[in-house]
Amino acid sequence: MDITRSSPAPVRVVAVPPEPEPGPADLTALPEPIAVEPLQTLPATATTATATTATATTATTTATTSATATDVRGRRNRPRPRDLLALLRPGQWVKNLAVVPLALLDTHPWGAAAFLRTGWAVLGFTLASALVYVVNDLADRERDRLHPVKRHRPIASGRVSTLAAVVLTGALALALTGWAVAGPAWQWWPTALYLALSLAYSQGLKHVPLVDAFIVATGFVLRLVQGALLIGAQLSEWLALCVFSLCLMLALGKRRHEMTAAGRAHRPALRGYTLAFLDHLVVLVAVLTAVSYVLYLRDDASLAAGASLVTLLSAPCAVFGLARYLQLLLVEEGGGNPVHVLFRDRATLVNAALWAVLVALALLLPQASA
Repeated sequence: MDITRSSPAPVRVVAVPPEPEPGPADLTALPEPIAVEPLQTLPATATTATATTATATTATTTATTSATATDVRGRRNRPRPRDLLALLRPGQWVKNLAVVPLALLDTHPWGAAAFLRTGWAVLGFTLASALVYVVNDLADRERDRLHPVKRHRPIASGRVSTLAAVVLTGALALALTGWAVAGPAWQWWPTALYLALSLAYSQGLKHVPLVDAFIVATGFVLRLVQGALLIGAQLSEWLALCVFSLCLMLALGKRRHEMTAAGRAHRPALRGYTLAFLDHLVVLVAVLTAVSYVLYLRDDASLAAGASLVTLLSAPCAVFGLARYLQLLLVEEGGGNPVHVLFRDRATLVNAALWAVLVALALLLPQASA
């Protein structure tokens, strides 16, 4: 190893000082101000135009709202003809068509004069019953608003105003007066008695239990009397009793339905009834209806002499009709509107058609044998 040989010079290392770390921010230093451009002001003419436009828009909106409100009030004050017709309850006029012509059963032979006088009696009681319906709805409008079904009636719902109903009442009264004057003298007393009873009914008798239902049934007997009076027929007592008991059954059934649907608060007279009491009454009156009908066929009906077999076959039809109504009332909880129940039920319609055919045959057979 050559020790005389020189070694390479050592590498010189130069230390580079580190960069100074950033110190804490100077919180006392204020930021440089930002230049903000000044807001431009609108000209005076533009401001005035904007205010004018806003005022005009407000006035237009107010005028439109006032016109709309006035139009709505005007429509409310002018009842529609359909609502006025509904107030007269044309669906209930079938009661007059079903009861008044029953007087023809005791009249033979039939003629054009008898049919015309029967039609005249139907017209009079249609006017009278329509007048009674309007008066009752006027008197019961507050109470009807509490009923789930009757609250939709024209007066209770507000579709017909009280003033319009009063005017309609006056028009019906004038028409009924003209009917009485144009007809035979002093043969309108059943209709007048019906109006008197109905007025007493509206004024307070409708709140008396049992009396309310008996007045309704009496009104139907007066329909029968009016028809017999105008055509000159002798009224059968058994037929009058049959009509009375049948209509009393329907009236009691209607009250039973009202009690189950709306309770006793709707009609004060319902406080004198219970469901069990009404059930017994309805069945009792149904039996009386069937018995009086059979006795009428046997004793008083002019069609029984030459068609005893046919009239005998009509008795089961009558009993079936009564049983079907009791089934609808007590089992199916119907009976609120007897007209709808009797004329929309298929079994009742088929039974009524068969009964009508038998009665028609019984009417024609005695004439054929003679």
